[in-house]
Amino acid sequence: MPPSSAPPSSVPSPTWDVIIVGAGPAGATAARVAAENGCATLLLERAAIPRYKTCGGGLVGASLAALPPGLPLTVHDTAGRFTFALNGRKERTLTCASPTCALVYRSELDAALTDAAAAAGAKVRDSTALTALEQQGDSVAVTTNRGDTLRARVVVGADGSASRVARYVGVQCAQVDLALEVEVPVDERTADRWRGRVLMEWGPLPGSFGWVFPKGDVCTAGVVAARGNPVALRAYKEDFLTRQGLDGPRPLHDTGHLTRCRRPDSPLSRGRVLVAGDAAALVDHWSREGISYALRSGDLAGHAAARIVTAADGTAADTAADRYGRQVDDVLGAEMRASSSLMNLFARNPGLVHTAVTRLPPAWHRLDAYIAGRTSVAGIMTTPFARTATELATRLPLGPAVPRSRRPAEGGGPR
Repeated sequence: MPPSSAPPSSVPSPTWDVIIVGAGPAGATAARVAAENGCATLLLERAAIPRYKTCGGGLVGASLAALPPGLPLTVHDTAGRFTFALNGRKERTLTCASPTCALVYRSELDAALTDAAAAAGAKVRDSTALTALEQQGDSVAVTTNRGDTLRARVVVGADGSASRVARYVGVQCAQVDLALEVEVPVDERTADRWRGRVLMEWGPLPGSFGWVFPKGDVCTAGVVAARGNPVALRAYKEDFLTRQGLDGPRPLHDTGHLTRCRRPDSPLSRGRVLVAGDAAALVDHWSREGISYALRSGDLAGHAAARIVTAADGTAADTAADRYGRQVDDVLGAEMRASSSLMNLFARNPGLVHTAVTRLPPAWHRLDAYIAGRTSVAGIMTTPFARTATELATRLPLGPAVPRSRRPAEGGGPR
């Protein structure tokens, strides 16, 4: 879809209705929705598509429900069983009532979503990074690494957890974690051992866990904990991989990244600039699951951008941006507040959470329902057991290892 043009005397270059920064699940979804709503849409991605993305690649029910119908996507395995362990002990495997969690590669997922955006009419430019943005009246000027200055009526930042747009908007974080991950090729015997089964191990650091996600002849494995003690986290990673028999082959990828969870009062827009997905720090505090948040916030951002484009004046545009913030907070914010409570319980007493999940059938059934998309974390935390456990946990001190990170992300605040 070609960009609409303003008179040369007022705007020296073509003006897009919507520019999306970042072609991950949030950005590609926002671009598709904006284009479907008749907006001249440009999707910028700093890397060449397809590109590798550090991510477990597990699609829970909420993610699957948010994908566009008929999206062509290769699912490399589906988790029908979950093995839970407590720092290498008390291992127990439970069977899902309806196997749902699809295991994919983010490079393939993001490429498929970007293709869907292009099919809807969005223009895609990869290998193009945003270097600066500035609001000028009823438009936003976007400067790229190619030396271009582009203009849009609305900009949606979906450029990941290290987002430039998030710094501009002033996103602030309540929790910052470091995840270390490898993708390891496995032989046929190892692949058979993991097929249809994922591992979640509660680790030795407060709020930490390790995971193994099988994808045929490759296993994605990693650990996550609060930012602040990378030495301890690397030690846990090496121990975890050794115990799972995944320390032998040379990894296809061996990477790390920060995950960020927003403060409840953190802004989601600034004028005609919105943020979505990881750029908005929309991530589950406990599981660090972010794909479902990205897909859903991207959908809301795409619709909000279309409303801003057609707004009669600045007041109407501000109203549309405010509505986006309320919509995100009503659904995703409520889930994050619930997951923060669950994280506080887990960080103080992972053994209690492990016992509940593996020994109390109602607790597993609730978690299984969340994985399948039949309930949310908020639904889990409203159960009598969860409420009682949370009340008790608030009286317990945090574990002795490493305090959780509760400071803003680097560079937080507008620039």
